[in-house]
Amino acid sequence: MAQQFFQVTINGETKSYPGGIQYAEIVEEYEGTTKAPIILVMVDGRLRELHKTLKQDCTMEFITTADTIGHKTYKRSASLILLKAIYDVAGKDHVRQVMIHYSIGSGYYYTMKGDVKLNQDFIDRVKDKMRQIVDDKIPIMKRSVGTDEAIELFHKHCMYDKEKLFHYRRVSRVNIYSIDKFEDYFYGFMAHHTGYIQHFDLMLYDEGFVLQLPERNSPNRLSEFIPRPKIFQVQKESEKWAECIRASTVGELNEKIAREGIQNVMLIQEALQEAKISNIVEQILASGNKKFIMIAGPSSSGKTTFSHRLSIQLSAHGMKPHPIAVDNYFVNREDTPLDEFGKRNYECLEAIDVEQFNRDMTALLNGEMVSMPEFNFKTGLREYRGNYLQLGPEDILVIEGIHGLNDKLSYSLPAESKFKIYISALTQLNIDEHNRIPTTDGRLLRRIVRDARTRGTTAKATIAMWDSVRRGEEENIFPYQESADVMFNSALIYELACLKVYAEPLLFQIEKSAPEYQEAKRLLKFLDYFLAVPSEAIPMNSILREFVGGSCFHV
Repeated sequence: MAQQFFQVTINGETKSYPGGIQYAEIVEEYEGTTKAPIILVMVDGRLRELHKTLKQDCTMEFITTADTIGHKTYKRSASLILLKAIYDVAGKDHVRQVMIHYSIGSGYYYTMKGDVKLNQDFIDRVKDKMRQIVDDKIPIMKRSVGTDEAIELFHKHCMYDKEKLFHYRRVSRVNIYSIDKFEDYFYGFMAHHTGYIQHFDLMLYDEGFVLQLPERNSPNRLSEFIPRPKIFQVQKESEKWAECIRASTVGELNEKIAREGIQNVMLIQEALQEAKISNIVEQILASGNKKFIMIAGPSSSGKTTFSHRLSIQLSAHGMKPHPIAVDNYFVNREDTPLDEFGKRNYECLEAIDVEQFNRDMTALLNGEMVSMPEFNFKTGLREYRGNYLQLGPEDILVIEGIHGLNDKLSYSLPAESKFKIYISALTQLNIDEHNRIPTTDGRLLRRIVRDARTRGTTAKATIAMWDSVRRGEEENIFPYQESADVMFNSALIYELACLKVYAEPLLFQIEKSAPEYQEAKRLLKFLDYFLAVPSEAIPMNSILREFVGGSCFHV
């Protein structure tokens, strides 16, 4: 029988290839033509791993390690190689658990349990083993098994978090990845072979170690490891609390929902956050004559609700707080700077009338009466509606905005008059011991739900602008987070189970032909891990109400 050939269109050029050829072989022809290595392909709009084979005429696009999906694939593949190396070096019987915790720098923080001493010698041997595995270009194999078989497999490998996770999955099949005979479950696609993972490092840190990986915007080199001890401690504290109530993984959370309901977890988590806010107020009062509480954090971290709850606690301690949104000092929309793509950049400091902000804040500090602006988001104009403010001895301003920790925003205000708070939604949950939940996923789901409810924005539009939002955070927020006097974690351990109810219908609206479909599909698969929880029991002052609605605050 004659060999069948198919037409493949790449970058507008059509070539003929034999049926059954691996996509990896086609990609080899284009090696060196892209700024970063090609790690996946998009075939007729569907994401595909490189071991897949050509079966029909198609259009093919390349996904590199500089793309969001490709970068995640690189990091995921590096994690699998790390685990393989650890078990090879230590021996399976000497490792009880290797646990991924959270991002640190551009890599991941891990801890290990077992009878192996975690020291520099062990880390060096693991790193050498990883390098050997990479140099050998071992195929990363994929097989599909039934869910019941997967549960038995995870139990056999003592991966009890995964075993529990799949007790609550409705899917009938599970994809298992392996390097040689080491196999594991991972949420998402993998590289074709281990040779793709050229850039990595391992280093001891705190009670565990860090797997350092390239950043997406520089995928061909490792950046300097810069620890962020304040935010690390906040994450560590939140995770320990989750462990205490035995809800540190999705499987454990689902078990609680199924057996006990979620009401008690909700009440405990909200009480814990309220206690944290009260403690912050006590620190503010103890630190002297503060007049400006500067609150900053990334998109959908709950800054608005937090500022209201902080104001209530300040009032309870005898102060007179006045919430101020820096967004009210936006320059008129027509004057907003443009980004590199020619779109209005609302994330940059230049989008704020910094001079007017400083004039008003200085006048307030001096006891003068000031007419406060309000930005009209419909007209794109700053307006003055007769809202006057003057500070007395007990008055304090609670200022909320993404640039709050950047001293360039408040350059004229004396440092001793400012108290800085960084807020972010730092997810405490892991999917399982080897699959973490990125904090950005939680914030993106929050924003999808809120924007649809309050602005009529589709999930497609929110996803489309998310990369721009993230770039703004990297430039304008994260560099200043360690300058905060205190940090507050706004993530709620039960929130993804609640957001699922609202987010799924919005994500299902995105058509398959849309560029945002792949991200929507990924998020839907992610939400499928969770048992849904109704929102009726969420307290009205909860930060989650800012996103799902029903808040007692004007948010």
